[in-house]
Amino acid sequence: MGAWDLLLAGLVLLLGLWGVLLPGVPGSWLVWAGVLWWALKDPRPVAWWVLVGATVVLFLSQVVRWALPPRRLRAGGDDGRMLAYAGCGSFAGFVLLPVIGAVPGFLTGVYLFERLRLGRRREAVAAARTALRSGGWSVLTELFTCQLITAAWLGAVFWG
Repeated sequence: MGAWDLLLAGLVLLLGLWGVLLPGVPGSWLVWAGVLWWALKDPRPVAWWVLVGATVVLFLSQVVRWALPPRRLRAGGDDGRMLAYAGCGSFAGFVLLPVIGAVPGFLTGVYLFERLRLGRRREAVAAARTALRSGGWSVLTELFTCQLITAAWLGAVFWG
C-alpha cells in the first residue's frame, strides 16, 4: 500500500473521529469505511484481522448505545463547544494514558466546559451530570470505540 493511500485512509479515520462529535456526521461509519478501504488495499492478514475486530467492536458499541438514552444534547442546553471540550479531553486522555485515559479525559472536558460556563464547582458538577445523562454517555461510547479502532489501525500500520 502506498503512502498516499495510507495518508488518505488516515484522514478518513480522523474525519470519522471528529464526525462522532458533530451532529449528523456518521463518525463510526467513516472510521469503519477507512479501515475497510485500508484492508482492501493492503493484502496482509493483519489488515483483515483489524477489519474484523473493528466490525465486532462497532457492533458491540451499537448494542451498548441502544441501551443508553438517546442523544439529546442540544435539547439539554449543551452546544458544540461542550462536545469540543469533551472530545479534546478524550483525545488528550487517550494519548497521555493510553486507552483508559479517554474516559476520564472526556469527563474532565465536560466538567471544564461547565465550570467555565457556570463558574461554581457544585453547579458545574450538576450540569455535567445532566449533560452525561442526556446523551453524553452515548457520545463517549461511540468516541471511545472509534479511538480504539483508530489505535488498532495505527498499531497495525506501524508495527504490523
